[in-house]
Amino acid sequence: MDFSKLYRPSALNSFQYIAVVGAIMSGGAQLIIRWLGQTQPEGYNYLYLCWLGLYVAGTLLNLFGKPDSGHHHHH
Repeated sequence: MDFSKLYRPSALNSFQYIAVVGAIMSGGAQLIIRWLGQTQPEGYNYLYLCWLGLYVAGTLLNLFGKPDSGHHHHH
């Protein structure tokens, strides 16, 4: 099993990539909200659970899914 599919950016699938970028953007937004002295929206932290769920689902697909035969590039 290739565990580099968990952390190597070039090995991440779309779901994992979206989850990582979403978590980073949510964290950045949270820092900006705090920096501006605003109150955090109720339930904001549930976003991180959603990103984690998407990442886990993407990881399972990446590790156990069948390779897509449609990825051949012909020039």
